[in-house]
Amino acid sequence: MLWGLHWIDALVIATYVLAIVWIGYRLRKRQQSQEDFFLAGRRLRTFVQFFLSFGNATNADQAVAISREVFRQGLGGMWIQYLVLFLTPFYWFIATLYRRSRIVTLSDFFIERFQSHLLASLYAGFTVLMAIIGGAVSFVIAGKTASALLIKPPAAYTAEERQQVALFAEYHRLQAQDLESLSEADRQRLVELHERAKRGELRSIISYVEPTTIYLFFAAVVALYTLLGGFAAAAWTNVLQGFLILSFSCLLIPAGMLAVGGFSGLRERLPEHFFAVFGNPALTDYGVLTVMAMSLANLVSIIASAPLVPIAGSAQSERAARVGLLGGMFAKRIVMLFWALIGLVGAALFAGQLHDPELLWGSLMREFLGPGLTGLMLIGMFAANMSTMDTNTLTYAALFVRNLYTPLVPGRPEHHYVLVGRVTVVVILFGAAAVALWVNNVLDLFKYFITLPAIFGAPIWLGFLWRRLTRTAVVVQVAACFLLYIGIPHLFPVLPWTRAHPALTLETTVRIENIHRAATVEDVQLGRAQRVGERIEHTTVIPPTGIFFETVLRENPADPNSPRVGQGRFHAELWLLSCFGLDLRHWTKAELNAARFAFDALFPFALLILLSLLTRPIPSEALQHFFARLRVPVQPTPEADRQALESILQEPERGEALKLLPGSTWEIGKPSWEDILGFGGAWLLVGLLLAALWGLSTLG
Repeated sequence: MLWGLHWIDALVIATYVLAIVWIGYRLRKRQQSQEDFFLAGRRLRTFVQFFLSFGNATNADQAVAISREVFRQGLGGMWIQYLVLFLTPFYWFIATLYRRSRIVTLSDFFIERFQSHLLASLYAGFTVLMAIIGGAVSFVIAGKTASALLIKPPAAYTAEERQQVALFAEYHRLQAQDLESLSEADRQRLVELHERAKRGELRSIISYVEPTTIYLFFAAVVALYTLLGGFAAAAWTNVLQGFLILSFSCLLIPAGMLAVGGFSGLRERLPEHFFAVFGNPALTDYGVLTVMAMSLANLVSIIASAPLVPIAGSAQSERAARVGLLGGMFAKRIVMLFWALIGLVGAALFAGQLHDPELLWGSLMREFLGPGLTGLMLIGMFAANMSTMDTNTLTYAALFVRNLYTPLVPGRPEHHYVLVGRVTVVVILFGAAAVALWVNNVLDLFKYFITLPAIFGAPIWLGFLWRRLTRTAVVVQVAACFLLYIGIPHLFPVLPWTRAHPALTLETTVRIENIHRAATVEDVQLGRAQRVGERIEHTTVIPPTGIFFETVLRENPADPNSPRVGQGRFHAELWLLSCFGLDLRHWTKAELNAARFAFDALFPFALLILLSLLTRPIPSEALQHFFARLRVPVQPTPEADRQALESILQEPERGEALKLLPGSTWEIGKPSWEDILGFGGAWLLVGLLLAALWGLSTLG
């Protein structure tokens, strides 16, 4: 044993690392050009495309996000990620758009559609920066999972660690009691401990492990096989990692369900609202309106996901791109149901015992898995993150090389740019590891990443569909959204006068909800009921939440009258809405989230359409080649593809006849039978998965 890890588990991890490095080594000789290194030479078939799509879309960050929210508030919490279910059918068209565009990076889109190197550079710089921040999430998850496995015994605690654990136990004891049964002193103590919990001063476990070591190891492994084999190595390792993802998603369920007594045991141990598909309206952060608004914001954002271009672009044919992308996405949606079930099991076993819900996976692994299986589980979680990080990092490196570096250093041989791409991969990976040291709350980052890509997502959608969209409109819209979504939200939390201003540190009012539910085992133990399943009324206090700032703290947690201070992201969208007279103090957290995400989704489109109608359009001749390519299916050979493009350019009336609205500025193509059947079939699968979710909520 080494800090709680068995030697068999260490051997399993070492075997996995050697296997993926060997794959990269075997493919090293094929990396001669940028297209080889960044797109695997566009040679990937449907089988590999499926696992590439599945592996890229599925990572442990999402597993932890779903399980932690289900752990906190029941099945309704899974909508933090499961909202992507409603977006899945649109990948059928996105795959075609990017494959027919014949571009290497998404920055190429801005050059060819708007003739703007400025927009291409802005997108590339923004995406590389977000890659470093987003990659940090994967490192944090790996670190927290290992932390929950490698825990210290109480005898090894320092005095400070012992105090943190004791405070957490006291906080849980007070939370578990009805409000009416608490004395005034206990109520004040509960408020103080709640403030300390928001500051991260309470801990349920103490770990041996230092996160820095895990971050460096993780970054080094991904860098090694990616540098050797490029995008081909990322794609083929995703085949292995895809099977490991499935294993880590299923391993904990049998033992966990046995421990809680099956679905009937879950019903006995958990409140009734934990099984509602959208949660209890009074308690959940994800009401129906919130899910709709988040889905809309995510739909705007998904097309701006840079990795979609190489995933679709590396396919041998359009059909391979479509089937591979859509199939991988639906496989992920199925696996997400397993993650939700693990969250329910965790809530039944560890409710009130973890200071950080993101420690749930590691805690379950420590509880149920023996030597060998623990190692398999760990590499499954590592594989889930690696399968996303490798393709993403290569995509971002391609953006940097082609759209930031090459314009400054043109005319160099291909091997020079491939070398720069390799260096960029290393910088992004280890930069993300460094940022991970300052990131703690994965959930806040997930909410953040839903909206930020909408800055570029809106002009990409309209750029494909509306010829009248102008370059000036996009530049102004991007600048305005940068200010609203990034500038103000990051500036206000660091300015003393804004983070302490009474008008900006408003919180929602405290709400007391009387919930009628079935009694659990804990209720019987606390004397609230005589038997499990008895209908009881439980009074729950819903503490205030920050309206404009993500978190609002008291300067002195022991003094309930001390000044409030804002912390975390400043929601400029809600601030702007409040300027129109909306009183947000009586809104629930779910309603605040719904308003913010709806604003993020719709505001860029409104601004783009208005500005485009007021500014000079791009000359039609400059756009002919771009839109002609969207009308021509990808041909089996490069020569046939070139001839097909030349043919439609020589006969522009053919391209116009292929539009749904010929003669208009809308470039929506007439749907083929493959379009209709694929899109309709995808919605049928969405319905089946919703039925499966409803079935999960009724079991037991």
